[in-house]
Amino acid sequence: MRELERKLRVGILGGTGMVGQRFVVLLENHPWFQVTTIAASSRSAGKRYEDAVSDRWKLEGEPIPESVKNIIVKDVADIDAVSAEVDFLFSCVEMSKDEIKEIEEAYAKTETPVVSNNSAHRWTPDVPMVVPEINVEHFEVIESQKKRLGTKRGFIAVKPNCSIQCYVPALAAWQEFEPYELAVSTYQAISGAGKNFKDWPEMVGNIIPYIGGEEEKSEDEPLKILGKVEDGVIRNADSIRITAQCIRVPVLYGHTAAGFVKFKKKPTKEQLIDKLKSFKGFPQEHDLPSAPKPFIQYCEEDNRPQVLHDVYYEKGYGVSVGRVREDSVFDFKFIGLSHNTVRGAAGGGVLSAETLVELGYITSKE
Repeated sequence: MRELERKLRVGILGGTGMVGQRFVVLLENHPWFQVTTIAASSRSAGKRYEDAVSDRWKLEGEPIPESVKNIIVKDVADIDAVSAEVDFLFSCVEMSKDEIKEIEEAYAKTETPVVSNNSAHRWTPDVPMVVPEINVEHFEVIESQKKRLGTKRGFIAVKPNCSIQCYVPALAAWQEFEPYELAVSTYQAISGAGKNFKDWPEMVGNIIPYIGGEEEKSEDEPLKILGKVEDGVIRNADSIRITAQCIRVPVLYGHTAAGFVKFKKKPTKEQLIDKLKSFKGFPQEHDLPSAPKPFIQYCEEDNRPQVLHDVYYEKGYGVSVGRVREDSVFDFKFIGLSHNTVRGAAGGGVLSAETLVELGYITSKE
C-alpha cells in the first residue's frame, strides 16, 4: 500500500443526494482522502452542508460526519472554484446524461480527475468502467482519453451499475471455465432509486417488476467489464450472452441476484466454490484501505446470503455468494448479494480512487 505525505483533497459533486451522503460517511477518517469541498445545485449552494441536508438526510442511524457539517456547499456549475480546491473529485450529480457528460469533461479539462458514480460516460469507449478486483487493466485507456481531452492529469473513470456487482464477481471468478450464457434476475433495494421507506411508502409490502433501464445495463455492462483494451478503447467481450430481469423489492439496502449459468468447460460444484473463496484482485494484493478481505464470501447455509445477515459483509465492500448447485436446464445456479450504496455506488468509487492512487493516476496537485 502506497504511503502518502498528506491526505488528498477530495470534492464531491452532488454531495447532498443519497449517494453523496454515502460518500461523506465512507470518507470520514479515511487514511488517504479528506473531503474539503462539496458541490450541489444552486438551491443548496451557499449553505452549510448540515443545513443543506438536515431535512433530507437519508442514511438513518448514520449521523452527518462532524468533519463536513460546516463545509459551505458550492455551486456544481462553478467549475473553476470547485476544481481549485481539490486534488480529485467524486461525481454523483443528478442531471441529464448530456449535462453530466458535459460537466464531467469540463472538470477533467481543469486537470482534475473525476471518479464518477453516474452512467453517462459508461459507454464512452476510452472511459474505463472498472470493478477494481476484476478489470483494473482497463485503466490503461486513461492515457488515450487524456490525449482526446488534451489533459495531462485530468480524466474520467466510472464505476458500473450497482446491481451487477452481486453477480459479475462470480462470473469473473469462474472465467477459466468459460461461462457463455447467463440468465439472471435481480431483486433490488429501494435505496437504488435514491429513496428510503419514508420517501416511498408504497413500496412497503410491495414488489414492482420493472426498473427503467436496469435490464439493459444488467445485460450490457458486464460485457464491457469482461472485455479487453484494444487500440486505446475497450472492446466488449463476445464470449457470453446475458439476459436479465430487474425487480424492485421492499428492502432498504442490498441487491440480490439469482443467476443461472452455462459453461463450455464443465466444472464441479466444489471447483466453483473454491474459485469464489480464493478470488482476489488488485485491491487485496496491494492491501488498499477499503479492500474487502476476502473479496467474496461463500455462504454454506441453504438460506444464505441474506440481506439481514450479509449485506454489510466487510463493511459493505464485499460480495456474498451462496447456493451454488447444479441445474436441470443450465449447468449451475447461484445466489449473489452486494450492498448497493457501498460496493455498488459510493464505496465502489472510493475503492476505484484508491486503486488509481496506487497506480499513480491520481496525485496531489501541490
